[in-house]
Amino acid sequence: MPQNTPSLRELEHASAFVDRHIGPNDAEIAQMLRVVGHDSLDALTDAIVPGAIKSPAPLALPESLTEVQALAKIRAIAGKNKVLRSFIGQGYYGTHTPNVILRNILENPAWYTAYTPYQAEISQGRMEALINFQQMVADLTGMEIANASLLDEATAAAEAMTLAKLSAKSKSDVLFVHDAVHPQTLELLRTRAEPMCIVLRVGTPAEA
Repeated sequence: MPQNTPSLRELEHASAFVDRHIGPNDAEIAQMLRVVGHDSLDALTDAIVPGAIKSPAPLALPESLTEVQALAKIRAIAGKNKVLRSFIGQGYYGTHTPNVILRNILENPAWYTAYTPYQAEISQGRMEALINFQQMVADLTGMEIANASLLDEATAAAEAMTLAKLSAKSKSDVLFVHDAVHPQTLELLRTRAEPMCIVLRVGTPAEA
């Protein structure tokens, strides 16, 4: 029985990645358009998107890449990164995570199920790890409740600023920040403070 072996070019066609990850094919798109009463995606777009916000010019997008080409491009970009030695640290220091924590919390395969290997599952695992951490701290300290970490120091500082602003009895919009705060933390505070109309003053406690 003769076998038709596809060539490498046939196996690696640029549309394969889109077909595999986007979903509907031409026939399915046509069927959905018939249900909503339109002949094409452009006609559907014209019917639901106001003309005032549409650009007449085509999108300035490059030609699509195959999966192999995309991976090669990403590796080339990543190869430009420079791994430098950290001296001062600016809040980032080398740490050691015990293997038992690494295996059972950070790398727990339960967070990457075959059904939903997405960020939602990973976040669910992180939330469970934080709940376990909170319970451990409460048990060790005897307190009724305990807080948990946020994503990073800068995010925690921004949340603290928001909490201070919303809960303070003072009507002042000025927030004092110690000048020893890491620069990346201070930059995020400034970013969050601007839309909230909070004025940051940076200095020493004696200047507060």
